[in-house]
Amino acid sequence: MRKQQKKIIENLIELLLGVNEEIKKSIEAGDLFQAMDLMGSCQEGAIKIGTAIEESEGEGFITVQLLEQYCEDLYHFYEELNRGQAENISKTVKKLKKQLIQTENSIKHDIKETIEVVFLPYKASMWDSLESVWQAAEKDENCQAYVIPIPYYDRNPDGSFKEMHYEGELYPDYVPITHYEEYDLEEHHPDMIYIHNPYDGQNLVTSVHPAFYSEQLKRYTDCLVYIPYFVLGEISPDNQDAVNGMKHFCMAPGVVNADKVVVQSESMRQVYINVLTGQTGEHTRHYWEDKILGLGSPKFDKVQAANRKEQDIPEEWLGAIQKPDGSWKKVILYNTSVGALLQENERIVEKMREVFQTFKEYQENITLLWRPHPLAKATIEAMRPELWKSYVQLVQEYKEAGWGIYDDTADLNRAIALSEAYYGDWSSVVQLCQKAGVKVMIQNIS
Repeated sequence: MRKQQKKIIENLIELLLGVNEEIKKSIEAGDLFQAMDLMGSCQEGAIKIGTAIEESEGEGFITVQLLEQYCEDLYHFYEELNRGQAENISKTVKKLKKQLIQTENSIKHDIKETIEVVFLPYKASMWDSLESVWQAAEKDENCQAYVIPIPYYDRNPDGSFKEMHYEGELYPDYVPITHYEEYDLEEHHPDMIYIHNPYDGQNLVTSVHPAFYSEQLKRYTDCLVYIPYFVLGEISPDNQDAVNGMKHFCMAPGVVNADKVVVQSESMRQVYINVLTGQTGEHTRHYWEDKILGLGSPKFDKVQAANRKEQDIPEEWLGAIQKPDGSWKKVILYNTSVGALLQENERIVEKMREVFQTFKEYQENITLLWRPHPLAKATIEAMRPELWKSYVQLVQEYKEAGWGIYDDTADLNRAIALSEAYYGDWSSVVQLCQKAGVKVMIQNIS
C-alpha cells in the first residue's frame, strides 16, 4: 500500500476512535438517537477503510477481517439499542474500542508500506545521471518506480519555443517507459520525483515543457530530488575564482526548489552550501547543509560499469574500427562542447576541420569517434545562427567521408567504453573519462 494511502487510513482509524468516545458520551447522556447516528457513520467509515485495504492487500487480509468483526459487533449493538435491549453498554463500547485499536496495530504492522518514485528525464543522452538510482528503486520490492521522459523544446534566437521533442523511444530496452500523458502527477502524488534539469525557463537553448518546471513539480510530491545531468571538474571550496565560475549551477531554480540535491562529491557539496549561504545569509547554512548531499553522481556509476565487450556496436562503426585482419584500431573520442562554439565562433569550425584532416591521415591505425554535445545544433540555431550553414556542412562532409564515426546517439558510455583516449574541449565528459581510466588530452583552439 502506498505510504500516503496508509497514512490516510491510519488517520481515519484515529477518527473512528474519537467517534467511539462520542458514542459513549451520547449514551451516558441518554441521547440514544445521537449515539445510533454516530454508529451508522462508524459503520460506513469502517466499510470504506476495509474496501480500500482489500483492494490493496487482497481479499481475506487480516486487517479486513478485524474490520468485518468490528462492523458485525457494531451492527448488533445498534440493533440492541434500537430495540431497547442493550445490556452491559459500557463493556460493549470498550470492546468496540479494543477492536479499533487492534485494527490500528494491524494497519501499522501487517500492511507493508510502499513508496512511488517517478523519474523525469528529458534527453535520453542524459539518462545516465539517474539510471543507477532508478535501478536501486526498481530492485526494492517496497518501491514502485516509473520512468517518464518529458517533452522539451528548442528555442528560437528570441527565446520563443520551436518544435517540441520527445525521446521516449531512445531509452535502453531494459528501461520500462511510461508516457507522460498516461501518468497524472497530481492524482498519483508520488512520494519522490527525481529530475536532472534544473533550469526551468532560464536555459536559452532548450526548455522542458513548462508543466514540468521544478516550481510546478514541487506541488505534486513530498520530496523533489535534483541530480545534475553533468559532472564538473573538482574544485576546492576555498578557490574563489573557480567557485565564481560555477555559481550559476548552484543557484538554478531546480536547486532552490528541490527538497534534496545530490552532487558529485563532498567538496562540491561544500561549494554549493557556501554559494547558497552567501546568497541567503549565514542563518540559512543549516538548511542548505541538510538539503545538499555529496553522495556522488550516478554518471560515475554508469561509466565505471561500462565494458567494451558488452557494447552493442553498429555495423558501420565496426567498418571504421576494424583493420583488414580483424584487429582493432585505436579509438579516440573527440568531444566538442557548446561552450567552445559560443566562445570561438567560426574559429572552432576551422579547428575541427584541421582535426579531421589530421586524423584522416592516420586512419589506418586510428579511428576518430566524434561526439558533439547533444545540444550543439540547437545552441547554434538559437545563439549563433550565423554559424549554422558552415557547421551543418562540416557535419555532412565528415559523415559522408566515412573514415570516422559520428556519434549523436543517446549512449555516451558506449563511446567512452570503446575509446582508449579522449581529445577535445573541457566538459563533464572529461571527468567521466578519468573515472573510466581513459587518457585525456585537451584541445587548444589556437
